[in-house]
Amino acid sequence: MRRTAALWLTALLLVLGGAGEARAATIVADLSRHLIPITTAFGGSDVLLFGTADEADDVIVVVRGPSETITVRRKDRFAGIWLNQEAMTFRDIPAFYAVAATRPPDEILGPGALARHGIGLEHLRLATDEASEAERLQRFRAGLIRNKQREALYADDLRVRFLGRGLFRTTIPFPANVPPGRYQVEVFAIQGGSIVAAQQSALVISKVGFEARMSDVAQDQAPLYALGAISFAIFAGWMAALAFRRN
Repeated sequence: MRRTAALWLTALLLVLGGAGEARAATIVADLSRHLIPITTAFGGSDVLLFGTADEADDVIVVVRGPSETITVRRKDRFAGIWLNQEAMTFRDIPAFYAVAATRPPDEILGPGALARHGIGLEHLRLATDEASEAERLQRFRAGLIRNKQREALYADDLRVRFLGRGLFRTTIPFPANVPPGRYQVEVFAIQGGSIVAAQQSALVISKVGFEARMSDVAQDQAPLYALGAISFAIFAGWMAALAFRRN
């Protein structure tokens, strides 16, 4: 709370200090927290981003999650059965991606600037090693984005609100299935249709407690983890059979 209050005070002083002066836009922003712990009871979390964009017309916020490799498969109906017919693998794509803005990004910046900074799902860089025709690539790209949106991991329609005198805020929702890792938060100040100031900060999502210990065991000692899981399943089955026998 002290950190949040201090930043709001700093932002307000910057705005008041610049009153009556003609100067370039500046931006100061921070998150309500920089660490989201994932526990066994984790059901998702919202993070507040706030700050000041002095002399700016608009603000755009982009949040990108850890990189991952994912394969998208297309199913076709064959002899009454849905089967995987085609697949395409995308590498080093963000596992989580969100954009918040004071207005739709394509009303704030031109397509060149949006593409250069990867702002908006249309301009998100999704790399693949496969040589493919443009139509096929676009089809699988659309399928990947659609799947991510269904999982609430991709969104580019969040809203940044100005509170007056350059102060702004937005809320970034992270669903329960958000992957752990390091996240990059970029904040852009736009003036006259051009980016005039930018700031980057980091956000970490990490498993803690029992969840973290089990994850470490699963990754570092896979055979032991598998043996434990099988043993627990056998024990649970035996206890269930014993309970039914008594009834």
